[in-house]
Amino acid sequence: MTTHWISTFLEAQAAELGAARNTLLAYGRDLKDVEAWLTRQGRDFTTATQADFEAYLIHCDAQGLAKATRARRLSAIKQLFRFAFDEGWRADNPVIQITSPGQDKRLPKTLDEAEVDKLLEAARSFGRNPHDRLRDTCLMELLYATGMRVSELVGLPVSAARGDPEMLLILGKGGKERLVPLSPPSRAALSAWIAARDETQQVAQGKGAQPSRFLFPSRGVSGHLTRHWFYSRIKGLAAFGMVPSDKVTPHTLRHAFATHLLAGGADLRAIQTMLGHADVTTTEIYTHVVDERLTQLVLDHHPLATGTRKSGGSTSSDGQ
Repeated sequence: MTTHWISTFLEAQAAELGAARNTLLAYGRDLKDVEAWLTRQGRDFTTATQADFEAYLIHCDAQGLAKATRARRLSAIKQLFRFAFDEGWRADNPVIQITSPGQDKRLPKTLDEAEVDKLLEAARSFGRNPHDRLRDTCLMELLYATGMRVSELVGLPVSAARGDPEMLLILGKGGKERLVPLSPPSRAALSAWIAARDETQQVAQGKGAQPSRFLFPSRGVSGHLTRHWFYSRIKGLAAFGMVPSDKVTPHTLRHAFATHLLAGGADLRAIQTMLGHADVTTTEIYTHVVDERLTQLVLDHHPLATGTRKSGGSTSSDGQ
């Protein structure tokens, strides 16, 4: 068995590249699935060949796994063997010539500006008390104003948000930092929430609790609100604001941030920087979203597309 390959590889990913916990968990699940399949074939990572891994991918396809899942698993295998080759565990790399199955291109779901307004208004009214409403409003305003990932949002240290900042320093994937400007509504929501948060913290400290370093503290293990909590909360806001629940996830606010900026004429490179994308090609998918919306706009409203323009009724002044 070569289970130590997986654990050593994951430790290196965490130490050298600062890989996020969720990324490491995904790598671990994928590689353990590969290892279990190889074991059933009487093989392991030290003896498996290119043909073995090609057979594994065929097996995944037969199981009905999506292209994206198969591509992710192959990526994990390739990274493992690149590491194994560098460490001298194997003198060859059996997966170097295997091509990825690719991914089906899916445009991200997003929200129009009216739907975002409904969610923001719901945040101001939905909570059971003023404290919850201020917290929810701050969460939603920051998410839409910055395009942060939810994990980045809930894990924000309060020190990054004090002093009415015009820019917010965000710690992203791989420990990379970026600055994102705040809108006036998000700054107002942030200021109101910090005042309410600090008041609650003072009461808790008076009862012996330790002060929290997070902007959105929680009594859970992490010390801050979780992604799962926020997923549930935003679904509640969608229902309260009468926005279709299937359209609303924490990530759709990130998509809305990008598409609304792009539609308003923002530079693609600037959006890439604010989203924390390592490669601009990841950001370019939003150009397709905007193109699709513009196409639909023409189909819905242009006279030639809707058939409302009467034949022979041209208003052109050509030839006159």
